[in-house]
This record gives sequence, C-alpha cells and structure tokens, in this order.
Amino acid sequence: MDIQKLFSVKDKVVLVTGGSRGIGEMISTGFVQAGARVYISSRSAKNCDETAARLTALGPGVCISLPADLQSLDDIKKLVTELSKREKHLDVLINNSGATWGAPIDKYPDEAFQKVVNLNLNRVFSLTQACLPLLRANASTDHPSRVINIGSINGINPPSFESYAYSSSKAAVHHLTRHLAARLGPEGILVNAIAPGVFATKMMAGTLKTSGDKILAGIPTSRVGSPEDIAGTCLYLSSRAGQYTTGAVFPVDGGSLVSKI
Repeated sequence: MDIQKLFSVKDKVVLVTGGSRGIGEMISTGFVQAGARVYISSRSAKNCDETAARLTALGPGVCISLPADLQSLDDIKKLVTELSKREKHLDVLINNSGATWGAPIDKYPDEAFQKVVNLNLNRVFSLTQACLPLLRANASTDHPSRVINIGSINGINPPSFESYAYSSSKAAVHHLTRHLAARLGPEGILVNAIAPGVFATKMMAGTLKTSGDKILAGIPTSRVGSPEDIAGTCLYLSSRAGQYTTGAVFPVDGGSLVSKI
C-alpha cells in the first residue's frame, strides 16, 4: 500500500461546474492545491477568468476558465467541445452548478420551478452524457474516472423553508447518482454524490445573517462547513482511496441530519 499516493490527484484532469464561487470554488481550490489540472465553468466569464487566475497563482496545479451557461444545452455542447480541444480525457467531473428559489406554496412561480429543476437535475444528466467520451477515454477498472454530483441535505430531509424545486431536484440528483453508478460502473466510471449542509457561500449569506444562531444550534459540531471539508471529500472520492466506492451519497453537514434540535 502506497500511503503517499493513496489520496493523490496530482495531474488529474478535472472539470468543476459552478467553479468560480461558493462550494465550487472551494472544491476547485482543493484540486489545484493538490496538483490537478482544473477547468472551471460558470455563466460569468469575468468571474470565471478571475477565479482561474487566482487559483493558478496558488498552484501547484493550474486552473483554466471555460465559461458557459449550463441552463443551455447548446452551451453544454460548446463547453465539452472546447474541453475536448484541450484534453484527450477527463478524470473527474464535478456537477456542482445549481440554483434555488424560495416562495410561498400558493405563489411559487412555475417558471422558477422549471429553471431550478433544469439546472440542478436535467443539466447534470446532460453534461454527464456529453462528457462520456472523455470520461471513457482513460477509464478502466484499475484506474476509474469519477463523476461527483453535488446534492444537498435538503434532498434527504426537506427543509422548513419553502424551496420546493431545490429540495426536490436535489433528491432526484441523489437517485440519478445511484442509477448512473449502476450503469457506468462496468465501464470504469464511478458516480457518487455529496450532500452538503451549511457552508458560508453567497447563496447562504442572507440566511446565515438572519438565522445563523438557530442554524448553528442544529449542527452538532457547532460550526458551518469549511473549504477543507468539502474539498477533502471530493479528493477522497477522486483518489485511489475512493476507488471502491460508487453509488453513495455522502452527507457533509456537521451532523445536522442527525441533530435532535
């Protein structure tokens, strides 16, 4: 057993959607600092370019900006085409891009529901499907490629706030993960999901500001998630250490799912 290489992702080719900020940036930072070649994608070319430059400066890996609006199937195709021009294979796909919407049940807009489900669920499948040639190119039983879908603890236990499309789409992502794992495992592609709890992201900033004390009271570890928490889980799943794990959903939530509060 080579302990030095057990958690290594050095020189792996990684694509992280929604990688310019929030949890996606945390994950991308972990891979770059572990020596991987990381491509990040988001709607904002400016944010993507700035984050890529900042992470590359951290090293020792590199980060490359490939902006795309993942709501659009055409943009997904363009993203994979651009990636294919630069790389002959893809070791790790992180499906992280997502959106949320909150509104009372009687006023919840159909347009918002469709938008959230499209990005959080439909496009996870669309991008994974489009990346299959790259994922298959270097995959084997001994050296599998990986797909990691970012779900949510709200997809395991529904939240108290009214974000119906978000929680439903994340629950579906967890099930899609299991389905893909069963289908793609024999081809040397492992598929897992992470269900994050509360992290200090732009999406959560308002909620933490208004309800931070209440939220922390429901987390047994008494803190929000850190970049190391989410990046470390992704590194494990992408390395030799995680090579016998597929079809799993990993809560990374400080124990909030088991809290009695």
